[in-house]
Amino acid sequence: MGHSKPKTSGGIDENLRKVFRSTLEEDIPDRFKDLLEQLKTQDQSATSQETSK
Repeated sequence: MGHSKPKTSGGIDENLRKVFRSTLEEDIPDRFKDLLEQLKTQDQSATSQETSK
């Protein structure tokens, strides 16, 4: 007797792949983009202050 995955397991695997793939393709919300930009600006400001000392 061979051991194989049940059909439902294959369907679950495929559905999980679809969900993860669609999540990776989603755009970042504008509020997160704004926050990332603020953090980047703060980091650049802090770095330039450290180098000017």
